[in-house]
Amino acid sequence: METGHGGNGSAVRGLELLWGLGERPKQGRRPAFTLEQIVRTAVGIADAEGLAAVSMRRIAERLGCTTMSLYRYVPGKAQLLDLMTDCVMGEVPLAGAAPGGWRTGLERSARADWALYHRHPWILRLPAGRPALGPNGLAWYESVLRVLTMTGLPPAALVNVFDLVDAYVRGAARDSLDAAAVERHSGVTDEQWWAARAHFWDVIFVPARYPVLASLRAAGALTHPRDRGFEFGLQRVLDSVEAFVRNQPHGRDETVKRDETRCAQCGDPVPRPTPTGRPRVYCSDACRQRAYRARRAAGSSGTRH
Repeated sequence: METGHGGNGSAVRGLELLWGLGERPKQGRRPAFTLEQIVRTAVGIADAEGLAAVSMRRIAERLGCTTMSLYRYVPGKAQLLDLMTDCVMGEVPLAGAAPGGWRTGLERSARADWALYHRHPWILRLPAGRPALGPNGLAWYESVLRVLTMTGLPPAALVNVFDLVDAYVRGAARDSLDAAAVERHSGVTDEQWWAARAHFWDVIFVPARYPVLASLRAAGALTHPRDRGFEFGLQRVLDSVEAFVRNQPHGRDETVKRDETRCAQCGDPVPRPTPTGRPRVYCSDACRQRAYRARRAAGSSGTRH
């Protein structure tokens, strides 16, 4: 999800900026703005006008400063793109912050990513295979991988499952955003576009030649909200992952067996209580304590953004 840019010469400088290790502007008159303001201004431009509109000149106009003064903070656009991406990654709640097994955590994470892409469509225009390695993106990645460790999958398979789900969400979001952009730029909705082509169905289309297509159209199956299509696909992807986990020699089946309770924190089976004992929610004291700390953190700081 998080994407990096720049060549070898700028890689070290970019990493220092991401982690707050770079040199600050030299002493002199107090700066009128901060690096965070520069980055958030760039994000605002990208959100409103697209990635192509982001430039040092445009940012300088928004901040009321000279273009050259920005280079005291950010050496170039490559580093700026990394900073922008890691900035918005901070909006995504960490996976596993709420109780549930690996499927629940992965599903929650996928929906959060879907929402992020719709808030910041420009992220999908950046190459996904070159992470910026910033603190927000790395924390998100770590949290999703931690959720996936509940599956018991070996390391390579675990990473492949992550890539599979991430690729599905990115692809579905890109299709949704592209369709919305076509509507926005043309001023014609999908319904209006198809209505203008009613002649095709009424005169040109021959149901006998395409019987399956004709039956699906008659049933209304060819049109559905885009979000519903995303949810359907997400569940099928997770179904396939669950089946894969179940077929592993040491995988953890998320299918709840009869009379078996799963831990609300990690998803492992909860030992059955004694006949007179209270029902157990967690599999161990460690999970109970982790859940308690998570509730306290959520109550004091709210949902992480």
